[in-house]
Amino acid sequence: MSEYSPDLLRMLNEKATEMRKDIVVMVGAAGSGHPGGSLSSADIVSALYFHIMKYDVNNPSWPDRDRFVLSKGHASPVLYAALANAGFFPREEITTFRAINSRLQGHPDKNKLPGVEFSTGSLGQGLSAACGMAIAGKLDNKDYRVFCLIGDGESEEGQIWEAAMSAAHFKLDNLVAVTDFNGLQIDGPTCEIMAINPIPEKWKAFGWNVIEIDGHDYTQILDALSGKGKVPGKPTMIVAKTLKGKCVSYMEDICDWHGKAPNPEQVKQALEDLSCVS
Repeated sequence: MSEYSPDLLRMLNEKATEMRKDIVVMVGAAGSGHPGGSLSSADIVSALYFHIMKYDVNNPSWPDRDRFVLSKGHASPVLYAALANAGFFPREEITTFRAINSRLQGHPDKNKLPGVEFSTGSLGQGLSAACGMAIAGKLDNKDYRVFCLIGDGESEEGQIWEAAMSAAHFKLDNLVAVTDFNGLQIDGPTCEIMAINPIPEKWKAFGWNVIEIDGHDYTQILDALSGKGKVPGKPTMIVAKTLKGKCVSYMEDICDWHGKAPNPEQVKQALEDLSCVS
């Protein structure tokens, strides 16, 4: 039996569903974007923003806040959906996604939008930035935690592994990274483009504490993110097995939807699918 209340689990699922609706709407309105990996990570990001992380929407620069870095910056829709639902900016603004002069560009810009901790887009860089934030927390004797979401395709970047060495070397046990392990990248299955398995063993070899979870099971997500499995002196990597395009019937586990926008009819179908999520 889960130690988490049914009300909490229901709330997180409802938030993730609203986020998924916003993801579909914003990418559809823009006519471009990356829905697949945004949808796959929505449950993890929902747990972070609506239960795990401490922050203040009225003071986004609060020094003691937890930090979230979206290293796979092309999945910006999931971050924007979380920030909008958390109250960092008006939710109706999501329809300006990727428009000229919009605060919601294709990749997050910390100079444009409150709540964005680091401008990402060049794959591999976000984890390095998260390491820097975690080091700063140690130097400043702060108890905040730094969370970083990376992609499995992104894990083919060498900079990810440089950051992995650095985090272990500096004993950053205030750093929690999550791999959105959905198995697909823009050109096809990760195992065919550049084999990265076994992911858990690689991170263990780099000196990290590794936790493997179902990235759509809230009990497992909350257990992992809460720090229950924390090992003093070691950064934590959560390898979350997810489904690309989760909860949208025609997108699930389809590589094509990594970086393609739905047309109006497909948006309608997706919203109908999401209205049935329980």
